Amino acid sequence: MSLDAEVLAQARERVGGRGVSSYVNEAVRRQLRRDALSDVLSEMRAANGPVPDERMEEVRRLWPSIHDEAASRQA
Repeated sequence: MSLDAEVLAQARERVGGRGVSSYVNEAVRRQLRRDALSDVLSEMRAANGPVPDERMEEVRRLWPSIHDEAASRQA
């Protein structure tokens, strides 16, 4: 496995040289969970179609902080 030098330096700065392996392991584990969730959502969309815009707006009204957090992560 290889990492860009800048990425490795930032990881070492954050966790120290001895913690990089576990830090990378946890990052890969987290990404695998996200990938699995994305697969499930894709299967649901294929079976049921997309979520209607009206329903998404309702969700955003009920859980505004979740929507705000997702938007800030994408920015």
